Amino acid sequence: MIWAKEETWSRAQIEELQLERLKETLKRVYEKVPAYRKKMEEVHLKPEDVKTLADLQKLPFTTKQDMRDNYPFGMFAVPKKELVRIHASSGTTGKPTVVGYTRKDLEIWAECVARLACAGGATDEDVAQICFGYGMFTGALGLHNGLERIGAAIVPSSTGNTKKQLLYMKDFESTLLVATPSYALRIAEVANEMGLDPKKDLKIKIGLVGSELMTEAMRAEMKRVWGDDMKLTQNYGMSELMGPGVSGECLELNGMHINEDYFIPEIINPKTGEVLPAGEKGELVVTTLSKEGIPLIRYRTRDISRLMYEPCACGRTTARMENISGRTDDMLKIRGVNVFPSQIEEVLLNCETCGPHYEIVVDRQNHSDSLEINVELAPDKMTDSYKEIKDMEKDVKDRLKTVLGLSAKVNLVSPNTIQRFEGKAKRIVDKRKEGNE
Repeated sequence: MIWAKEETWSRAQIEELQLERLKETLKRVYEKVPAYRKKMEEVHLKPEDVKTLADLQKLPFTTKQDMRDNYPFGMFAVPKKELVRIHASSGTTGKPTVVGYTRKDLEIWAECVARLACAGGATDEDVAQICFGYGMFTGALGLHNGLERIGAAIVPSSTGNTKKQLLYMKDFESTLLVATPSYALRIAEVANEMGLDPKKDLKIKIGLVGSELMTEAMRAEMKRVWGDDMKLTQNYGMSELMGPGVSGECLELNGMHINEDYFIPEIINPKTGEVLPAGEKGELVVTTLSKEGIPLIRYRTRDISRLMYEPCACGRTTARMENISGRTDDMLKIRGVNVFPSQIEEVLLNCETCGPHYEIVVDRQNHSDSLEINVELAPDKMTDSYKEIKDMEKDVKDRLKTVLGLSAKVNLVSPNTIQRFEGKAKRIVDKRKEGNE
């Protein structure tokens, strides 16, 4: 099902609307956001100098640091009295990034999420259980309002108390699950511990996952525990841009459709800032269109992707972004080699001896980097044989070296040993950042 006519517009129609809205947005931020006026004056650019979409490249980037430097409301384009909602990041690595929404912003947000939920198979017949944490995090309320817009019944169960989640899921006959991939796996794990088979005893047939990277190996693991016929799609967004609703997969699973009437995507070389041609991989940069509360121009997401403009078999004509393969700020540089956690996950989840739960530990001793990976054994591979364990560890180590190009220490540990997470999984411990030089 296609929710909105804009999802099937021609490229000319999309770009005409984008240019119109871009000009309006630039005029607004120049007049109402001192930080943007200063940025534009520094490059000797005024809103009227942007006459084509290609002129967007002349504008400076916006970063998370800009939002922190103008904390809390310095990047806003409306007075506080016009806001009806305020969200913020956790601020674990500095000041929180604060975002706000006018009533119109909330309407657009719900519309964007409704489109992506429909693309993932959601309908007004669904009972949607939302297992994101409600609060300052945008994910839960974003999916809540979008699914409510299409007429689904919402079970706002939030995170935690997984046994109670399963009680609701079974008794309310929930058909749609909203969660991070890691928490969806945890719910299935607890179900098994309770003697429930998620495939037979629950009615979940749709999964709308987000908030953390889902590799194809993780998707395969999700389908293994929830059922091969589960419609499993991921969606993309971040608080700074709006929350969930920027893009999402359709059932063709051929990249995430971008709501291009509300966002302009670019791919840049993260080192030089140069805009790359369609199809090339680099850092995703997004400009918001129509946002009233906190418009952002050329926001550097740090996420790695590429753009595809060919029409999709689902009938949508909007540009698609390849599923995120990592983040420029998550990349680990180990002994001169660039390593992305997603590469490690792909290897582990394609190895029959490994379960889906793992931890990456990076350290530095005697001025040399070390990479250690703790991963749970698959339950059916448990053994008391020291030799068998060592043989399996060597197999995983060899596979990782083939992919990464460097050696890692592998420790296979018992099931239920690695910490579980109800929100975003924290899989990397970089001790080098803790002062162990």
